[in-house]
Amino acid sequence: MRSRTTIVSVVTALVALAAAVLFAATATASAAPIKIMPLGDSITGSPGCWRALLWNRLQSTGHTNIDFVGTLPPQGCGVSYDGDNEGHGGYLATNVANQGLLPGWLSATKPDIVLMHFGTNDVWSNIAPATILSAFTTLVGQMRASNPNMKILVAKIIPMNPSTCADCAQRAVNFNNAIPAWAAATSTLQSPITVVDQWTGFSTSTDTYDGVHPNAAGDQKMSDKWYPALVDALGNTATPTVTTTITPPPPGGCTATYKSTGQWQGGFQGEVTVTNTSSTPRSSWTVTWTFADGQQITQLWGGTLSASGSSVTVRNATWNGSLAPGASTTFGFLASWTGTNTAPTPTCS
Repeated sequence: MRSRTTIVSVVTALVALAAAVLFAATATASAAPIKIMPLGDSITGSPGCWRALLWNRLQSTGHTNIDFVGTLPPQGCGVSYDGDNEGHGGYLATNVANQGLLPGWLSATKPDIVLMHFGTNDVWSNIAPATILSAFTTLVGQMRASNPNMKILVAKIIPMNPSTCADCAQRAVNFNNAIPAWAAATSTLQSPITVVDQWTGFSTSTDTYDGVHPNAAGDQKMSDKWYPALVDALGNTATPTVTTTITPPPPGGCTATYKSTGQWQGGFQGEVTVTNTSSTPRSSWTVTWTFADGQQITQLWGGTLSASGSSVTVRNATWNGSLAPGASTTFGFLASWTGTNTAPTPTCS
């Protein structure tokens, strides 16, 4: 007959084993991979080898707990990678929105982050930027219905200069110029929209094989542009904080209200509201401030940025310089920080 001590020891061991199994199961469940949906047209999916470069760079830099998702399979690229995607060749963003195609793709894949390079075919079809961005708003609403915390990375599309469309190059510029203001107006703390500039530094003559679709050099440039923005999205798990400083209204002038709308390790998003406090209309404005802790703006929309060291100057964009008495406008930005992120006090003139 076993002693009481032996029975107690066995029971204790079984309890410990059960606890270990439960802990392991809980740890596994809490470590579910972050799902990332690449969304767009043939630039994203046919074959869209920038996705392969991006996937493997993420893996090599320690971002391994991720899962690229989509209802479409990989289409080559000659390397091993997670190629699931929603890059539908020939599709227009306006058609995807109008026909309600995205909710089904979202339901099947449940992404946490969307990388969206969309609108090239709309531009080619001479659809107005406002109409395309209205479709983007519909798509964003569908993403948030699927996941209220969806993080959305929207690209300024790469340049296009196809031989059959002489006007497409300028149309792409016009469309890209409208994206930042739309993103600033549509972004929320719970579901932020980040604009990724795929246009700057990209050449249709050296980085595409037909004036539209990226070649190997173009794929590398696209991957390089997506990478830092996606890493920020993957690491943006801190609770957003909001800090506000307001400049006193000078007589006959304007005010600038600075707000940090979200902060994470190494980065934050800010917004400045400019208000005309005079009794006469304004045709332009300039906001300046000095960062105290070495912060650096990496991206800005709704204005024109000039920065020198810690000194920042933002002038109005072409569309938001005119302000009636009492009227306001905003511009937003992304910036980096280390250690301390003291809110500056901007001035407006």
